[in-house]
Amino acid sequence: MPTRPAGPAHPQLPRSAGPDRPRLPDLQPTDPQPPAPVRGPRLVGRSEELAALVGALTADGPATVLVEGEAGIGKTRLLQEALADPALGGVLVAGCLPFGEALTLAPIVDAVRQARTRADELDLSPLGGALRPLFPEWADALPPAPEPLDEAGAARHRLFRALAELLARCGVTALAVEDAHWADEATLDFLLFLAGRPLAERVGLVLTYRPEDVPAGSQLRRIAARPVPGSHRTRIALSPLTVAGTAQFVSSMLDDEHVSDAFAAFLHGHTAGLPLAVEESVRLLGERADLVRHRGEWRRRTLTEIGVPPTIRDAVLERCSRLDPDSRQVLRAAAVLAEAAGPEVVAAVAGLPAARADAAVAAAVRARALVEDADGRVGFRHLLAARAVYDDIPGGERRALHLRAGRALEALHPLPIARLPHHFGAAGDTDGWRHYTELAVDLALATGDQQTAVTALHALLSSGDLPAGAVVRLCRKFPVFAFSGHLGSSDLLEVLRGLLDGGALARSERGEVRAQLGRMLMHAGQYAAGAAELERATADLGERPYEAAAVMSALGRPAGADWPVAAHRRWLDRSVALVEARVPADRHLPFLIDRATSLLEMGDPAGWEVAARIPQTADGPTDPLDVIRAGLNLGDAALRWGYGEDARHRLLRAIGLAERHGHLRLRDMAATTLAHLDWHTGNWQGLAERAATHAAIENEPLIVIDATLVTALLTAATATAPEQLAQAAALFTHVIAEARRRGFADVPLEATAGLARIRLEEGRGEEALELTEAGMRVVDRKAIWLWAVEIAPVRVAALVAAGRTAEAAALVARYARGLRGCTAPAAAASLAECRARLADAEEPAERAAERWDAAAAAWEALPRPCPALLARERQARALGAAGREAEAAALLARTAAALADLGAERDARRVAASEARRPAGGRRGYGDRLSPRELEVVRLMLTGLSTPDIARSLSRSPKTVAAQLTSAMRKHRVNSRTALAVAALKAGITPADPAPGI
Repeated sequence: MPTRPAGPAHPQLPRSAGPDRPRLPDLQPTDPQPPAPVRGPRLVGRSEELAALVGALTADGPATVLVEGEAGIGKTRLLQEALADPALGGVLVAGCLPFGEALTLAPIVDAVRQARTRADELDLSPLGGALRPLFPEWADALPPAPEPLDEAGAARHRLFRALAELLARCGVTALAVEDAHWADEATLDFLLFLAGRPLAERVGLVLTYRPEDVPAGSQLRRIAARPVPGSHRTRIALSPLTVAGTAQFVSSMLDDEHVSDAFAAFLHGHTAGLPLAVEESVRLLGERADLVRHRGEWRRRTLTEIGVPPTIRDAVLERCSRLDPDSRQVLRAAAVLAEAAGPEVVAAVAGLPAARADAAVAAAVRARALVEDADGRVGFRHLLAARAVYDDIPGGERRALHLRAGRALEALHPLPIARLPHHFGAAGDTDGWRHYTELAVDLALATGDQQTAVTALHALLSSGDLPAGAVVRLCRKFPVFAFSGHLGSSDLLEVLRGLLDGGALARSERGEVRAQLGRMLMHAGQYAAGAAELERATADLGERPYEAAAVMSALGRPAGADWPVAAHRRWLDRSVALVEARVPADRHLPFLIDRATSLLEMGDPAGWEVAARIPQTADGPTDPLDVIRAGLNLGDAALRWGYGEDARHRLLRAIGLAERHGHLRLRDMAATTLAHLDWHTGNWQGLAERAATHAAIENEPLIVIDATLVTALLTAATATAPEQLAQAAALFTHVIAEARRRGFADVPLEATAGLARIRLEEGRGEEALELTEAGMRVVDRKAIWLWAVEIAPVRVAALVAAGRTAEAAALVARYARGLRGCTAPAAAASLAECRARLADAEEPAERAAERWDAAAAAWEALPRPCPALLARERQARALGAAGREAEAAALLARTAAALADLGAERDARRVAASEARRPAGGRRGYGDRLSPRELEVVRLMLTGLSTPDIARSLSRSPKTVAAQLTSAMRKHRVNSRTALAVAALKAGITPADPAPGI
């Protein structure tokens, strides 16, 4: 045994550590004794946790067990003890590694490889062909590869189904994933998939993880937070050992002999009861011969305090320093590999001859620095120990070890593609890193793991000094819609633009790369820049008509806030002409869908004629993906146009077809659109929960934004307290900001309208004017008046409230002109409401009541009950102002009841508490709001005019003006003109220009 160093390796603890830590009795030196016989510890202090884990896995039905705790707390040991129970069988254990590179499903694949080396006896269905990219060594035994799928979600869903079938054929009843905080997103998605399978096909799940190391936004948080319907759920949180537990733990390592209370308290105080730290400390003390038996119990040997290292890292390194040089080299090789490996691989990485390597491995195993599994592979017992050794390796030697690791793993079959980029990258071998990173990209794309592919492609494209051909090849691979988050974080744009402008690409290659760049920019919210790149790309794609038509079709979609609809129409027409002239007829369907979608978004009813030519079923050669996409796009268009039943029919059909064919992203998009439809049509039961589910979907910004909008709308409508209304306002604000950031020009308009309504209700008219002015600018610039359905009525209301009735009238007239030729019922109802709001300020009460009746009927016909009922309320108030009090009261009572039935509680209470009042002169009452005539007087007062001047300007008597000012003071709860001016400005009322000559 190596001699002990002359001095302590670490600072010694003080003799007294405070009143809660007992002073250790001094022992006199004894005769030299052999080292303490330290062995592996038993599981101590975990009887309840062990029973819970075994009980969950042996109960009827699948279980989901979450085992959480800090590093070194004993999660793996608890799982190992449970798996030793004879009652358990069919549990597959997968382990995740802390590599910086994402590893597509590598934990699951590696676990299956360890459990089974052959697949020819599994009798897999044709679905098993999807496993070929993951298990190339089984190519002869697997079914033929299925047809590739264009949509990543469908490819991933198909792979998950195949992998679940493989687990079932292997007899797996439960899947245990250790260190799940390091799992790649594809693995976590697969776990979610397993948890959501039909009950009869579901397997149990055991996940061990460190809560503090789970990344923000990880799917693991979703798994841990949400119960799985039909599954037993058990959460086991491991805590440190107590002092008594520490004594038992140490005793189990020392032939079960008694450990002194003082020594147990000393170790507990130093290690905080962390089992791994206690174990490493005891082993180190035993190797130092610092433990002696005294009167039948184990105590410290020395008179002074024992120098116990302050961290697990220090304890591991001191223990390793006591091994011979070859064994230390083997430990360094194992630390670089990070996972258990065969002795021949460890020897190759260590750079030792076979005989010396075998002896060194055996010595490391005897010292329990390494452990050997049932398959003969060796590795560290805990990754904390491996990390301690790894961090202690000098940089130059570490790079050499990684290079040898990469070369050793290259010789294995099957090739561990997911591991090789890590080793060649750490070795500084750029060519090797690029080669295997691209292979990892291909594997990720083949399995539908877009996020992993995107991360790796981003790293490759940003690495610099790539040949032009390599950049083109990589650009062809990246999935555009998953790439946008990387655009602003690096010099990727400069790399691509430098290549495009450098003259190294052929013309068609330049067009292809530029088209990809344009789509990326558009998806990232940089519409103008993206459109510019797409326009330039069309000039280089002359010999590739399909690709050129696709670019033109993308430019024909009326997105972005800057281009008018006429510009989009020109590109759409060019695309149609090119498709009809140069694209084979069997490839027309995607363009037909794009054309119908674009026309309907523009408000052109010709889009429905095009839509009638699109098949609604995936019969014959029709690609189901096209049919699903058509159902989603046309369902969304029907919602916008106000064809509620048609929208529901299309969306439900798209959801069913997407579910059947595994197109999960499109399914979720259609389901979110259906939730939006249910908001409009008043199907609010359970809608909040559905919207929250959609809003939690990761990496789908459009889904999340739309679901959050539905949540905001529902919160505002059902709010019964000011804080709930404030929450709705915050959600609207978030939707507006996020949609604008991503370049969705039309999406923010409904959220803007919702927020402006709240601001009007709060008396913050100036904010409502600013919000709606910005929204209407988008509509004016695009000249797509279908987009004004939600925002135009709120804009008119804000203008009328501010006394700017002339502007409101001009807007209504412009809206009516813009809708000529558009037959959308929703737009007609919106215009009818705008006219009714204007009538409140400009027409007699009887005529205003008729206008509101027409608006309510138009909304009811869609049906959209919430705006219809609010229009009925305004109709009742106009009826009351016209002197028809009984009729108004009855209508208000019916409206309040209907609002309550709908769930619009705040509006229901307001309507029920109010009554239509008929003030003197027969004009309608406005409650605490200024009437339009009072508003005119106040706005002129704000310019500094006197009462007689205001009267002359408005052709009224001074007495009438004085009465209107008095009424305005009463409504604002002030008693002077000065105070009225301050209150009016705070409420957003703006001064008016005086009439000429005043």
